[in-house]
Order: sequence, then structure tokens, then C-alpha cells
Amino acid sequence: MEEVIHARGHENVSAAHASTFEVTTDDYLTPAGDCILGVEADRAPADFDPEFIAACRHADATITATFETDGHAETVVGRGHPDLAFENDRSAVGRTSDYVDDRTILVGAEFAAEGFDRELVDALANGADLTVTLTVERED
Repeated sequence: MEEVIHARGHENVSAAHASTFEVTTDDYLTPAGDCILGVEADRAPADFDPEFIAACRHADATITATFETDGHAETVVGRGHPDLAFENDRSAVGRTSDYVDDRTILVGAEFAAEGFDRELVDALANGADLTVTLTVERED
């Protein structure tokens, strides 16, 4: 199962955060938002299909986030969690930790914003379009 989010970069994309990455529906980004990779997202966790959400709520689920922009791609693998709510209508956040709030879409990520390919980050800082594809798989 998958969910796709379309967003765009912003001049303040720095991808410097050590424990999270984020895509937001907001149309602005301040320099303090160093985990944010894309703005003006066309969807948020509250928009996701209930079946996708249910699959992500298993501790044994593998959730993969693929970021594609301007000829560059980066894939981050994390896992599901029983407490994932997918209720936020503004932001989708991946975390390296096990912390969960209403914005969290995956936990235990391999890396956060600071680990993203710098050419991809540069393209986003130049305002490139971004496609984020989230997939979930479970071993039964």
C-alpha cells in the first residue's frame, strides 16, 4: 500500500535536523524549520487511506519514504508503531526515535533530514517540486 504527497521546496530548506524530517502543507518556511524538506504539500496524514493507516499501526510494519525531486531520489526506511494516529492536517514527520504524536508517519528512521543527499537538498532549496511516496509492508 502506498500514499503519495506532492510538495515543493523552499529557499529556507536546510535539512540540518538530526532526529526528524518533515513535509508540511504550510506555504512558508522559516530558517528554524531545519527538518522541513517540502512546503505546500497537497496532503497530510489526516488524508491517508484508513487501510494504509491500519497497516502502519503494526510494530512489525516497514514504512519506506521515498523523496524524489529534480532527478534526485532519497529513500528512508523506518517502522510502524501501534500509537500512530495519522490525525494531523498540516505536517507529516518521520522520526529516528520511537516518539509518536499526531504528526508522526514512521519511527525508527535510518536517518533524519541531516542525512539526506545534499544535491537533493540543494534542489529543494531552489524550489524544486517534490514527490514523497510512502509505502508500508508487513510480514505476516
